[in-house]
Amino acid sequence: MQLASIGDSFTSFFDAVGSFFSNLAAVRWPSLFFALLLFLAYLTLRSRASFNILRAAYPDSRFEFKRIWGAYFAGYGFNSVIPARSGDVIRLFLTKSSIPASSYPATAAAFFVEFGFDLTIAVPVLAFAFSQGVFPKPPDFSKLPAFDLAFFAQHPRFTLFLLTVLGILVLAGFALLSARVRSFWARVRQGLTILSDRRRYFREVWLIQFAGWLCRFAAFWFLLEAFNVGGSVRNVLLVLGVNAVAALVPFTPGGAGVAQALLVKVFGGSATVAAYSVGQQIAIAAWTFAIGLAAVVFIFRFRSFKEVIAAGRAEREAGKAAETAAEPAKPEPA
Repeated sequence: MQLASIGDSFTSFFDAVGSFFSNLAAVRWPSLFFALLLFLAYLTLRSRASFNILRAAYPDSRFEFKRIWGAYFAGYGFNSVIPARSGDVIRLFLTKSSIPASSYPATAAAFFVEFGFDLTIAVPVLAFAFSQGVFPKPPDFSKLPAFDLAFFAQHPRFTLFLLTVLGILVLAGFALLSARVRSFWARVRQGLTILSDRRRYFREVWLIQFAGWLCRFAAFWFLLEAFNVGGSVRNVLLVLGVNAVAALVPFTPGGAGVAQALLVKVFGGSATVAAYSVGQQIAIAAWTFAIGLAAVVFIFRFRSFKEVIAAGRAEREAGKAAETAAEPAKPEPA
């Protein structure tokens, strides 16, 4: 049954790809161009909010916004083409290496602050999407031609078990780190520093992220126009609802399979909608990957994402070696 579901997913996806290329001549290129510029503005504002969070965590360190911007785009671009959010690790390494005397726990905790805004926006957007009568209810997700989403919808007990295990592993990881490194929790709190000043958080993070969200809203409006689906407040909110669900299942690049299946379900199965469902994924992925790779090459002076990953592994091994060398030698048995 699962093999059939996977087969249906690939068939549906490649059918949509075929519709995209067959409808390529109908794409409104000026609208697509403006959409990509607005998406660039959206990610730039998100990276600015990240910079402000990190600046609050490291007030005595001097670091450049362009490096935080470059790390953000490198991570997002890599996530657009590689599954399982591998780009988050790249972003973490590049950001940490851009801030003098920084630590991974504090940097990762700073990333966590960004999700506060996402939660405040995702809840009302999803509530609106489910209230429109076109968005499939969670039990119906198992019928969608997206094998990853269908699998979890068909096996709710396994999904709950998996989420529980992941939660336990995260807590266990924190416990182990706190036991090995006495300053671990202090570094985590350091990354969350800006939350202690609500006015500063609202001014330098939430409002900037909201401005970025407005740019994202406009970007999807122009994308809907570019692929002849039709831009409207309702349609954009439905697209944002689809993306919120797709972000929960990061087993494909950018949640492509889930997003494509949901968009076809929400907007109808016409060739135009199928072309749009894949076209927006291809356009955003190609655009952000190109900018992310350019940031890796021209800002961080790596020749490829592969070199970034290798440098991250080398740093990790060097850190382990330094920890081992710093540990006191055990006395020889008498």
